[in-house]
Amino acid sequence: MSHVIEGNLDASGFKFAIVLARFNGLITDRLLAGAMDALKRSGAKLDDIEIVKVPGSWELPLAVKTIAEAKKPDAIIALGAVIRGDTPHFDYICAEASRGLADTMTEYEIPIGFGLLTCDTMEQAEARAGGEHGNKGWDAAIAALEMSDLFERLDAADEG
Repeated sequence: MSHVIEGNLDASGFKFAIVLARFNGLITDRLLAGAMDALKRSGAKLDDIEIVKVPGSWELPLAVKTIAEAKKPDAIIALGAVIRGDTPHFDYICAEASRGLADTMTEYEIPIGFGLLTCDTMEQAEARAGGEHGNKGWDAAIAALEMSDLFERLDAADEG
């Protein structure tokens, strides 16, 4: 019989950082509300959640890396929204911000919940920030929480 290890959704005792891009605040504030709701419903204490605001999605990777290095939370949740315009600016911001977050996650071995919306229209962003497609801030927080618990379980399995 195989042995399955997976993370649970109990945030008790875990420390979180949420890095929030202020640009497109109508959307990112909704993502933050979803992430906070997910963490609180999972048992996180408000004192165990630090919210760091940055100007925009471009700044997410540097802030996330600095937090990972200095504060070493159990998980970080990155929240931002990039909405396509008439120039290729969208493509560069989305690609580099995503790469920077992924690089930090693997370098510091800290789960990073990916709550960076990359949408063609404001309507798409609204649908993913509490609209008909749910709240991707909630999803990012749940993924980060599950991975934090999984890492703790894997560490315990290695020690046992």
